[in-house]
Amino acid sequence: MSGSHQPVLLSEVVDALNIKADGIYIDATFGRGGHAAAILSRLGQAGRLLVLDKDPEAIASAKKQFGNDSRVQYFQESYANLKDCMVRAGLVSGVDGVLMDLGVSSPQLDNASRGFSFRKDGPLDMRMNPDEGESAAQWLSYASFEKIVRVIREYGEEKFAKRIAGAICEYRQNAVLTTTQQLADLITQAMPVKEKRIHPATRTFQAIRIYVNQELSDLQRCLEDLCQVLGSGGRLAVISFHSLEDRLVKRTIREYAKGDNFPSGVPVTQAQLNPLMSPVGKAIFAGDVEVRDNPRARSAVLRVAVRL
Repeated sequence: MSGSHQPVLLSEVVDALNIKADGIYIDATFGRGGHAAAILSRLGQAGRLLVLDKDPEAIASAKKQFGNDSRVQYFQESYANLKDCMVRAGLVSGVDGVLMDLGVSSPQLDNASRGFSFRKDGPLDMRMNPDEGESAAQWLSYASFEKIVRVIREYGEEKFAKRIAGAICEYRQNAVLTTTQQLADLITQAMPVKEKRIHPATRTFQAIRIYVNQELSDLQRCLEDLCQVLGSGGRLAVISFHSLEDRLVKRTIREYAKGDNFPSGVPVTQAQLNPLMSPVGKAIFAGDVEVRDNPRARSAVLRVAVRL
């Protein structure tokens, strides 16, 4: 595994999934397969692994990596369609584990032609599936000032969203915004204050990427289906890289753990509340050694839950 493709929190994920040799597992965000390979190495011949990814390059990589291994099935799909993929795989009962490693993958960032990185000039695309939907450049060519502000503010948590949106709208009156470098320079010029630790375009690129790929709405759909996907005792492991994702995951696990809503004061036992999931331990973060070797791990948060 090359340095830029190191799977984050690998040993922690493997431990969290509590892998059984004859179990059925889903890697819902294949990327380049570091986690999937580790899961597969612990499965016997009766085990099964479903790998999902929106990105056709990721699925091509999966097929090249695992070849004709009969234990593996491939789906070029969003994790929003997790339940449908399970049905298509012929699974009539719940699976033993689901892994989700959220956000953009290192290969996507490293490839300038994909348009994810503000550090490398390339076409302003940002789509995880380049054959589906509209690119960042297409959306920015017509989106209203108000819509751009809302996306940058909500998905990027950027306090200078109005300044950046204004700069984008002014720029497109005279020229077409087509490259990542154009957008990064525009954002940098619009920022009245520069932070020392992060590039001025970080939050805006994140926001536009999340919007273009419908990442949070897809995540919400996936989380809503989890209890129909996981079997009793099945494990969920989710790695998040920013607070929007992590809050959504944390809140969903908490709601499942709370169970049914009874009126205040009604005397019921915990079992009668019918909780569907239970958190396993506290949030897990990368240690100093991993962060040193793989800077991407710095913001990673792993949350684990078990289906009751």
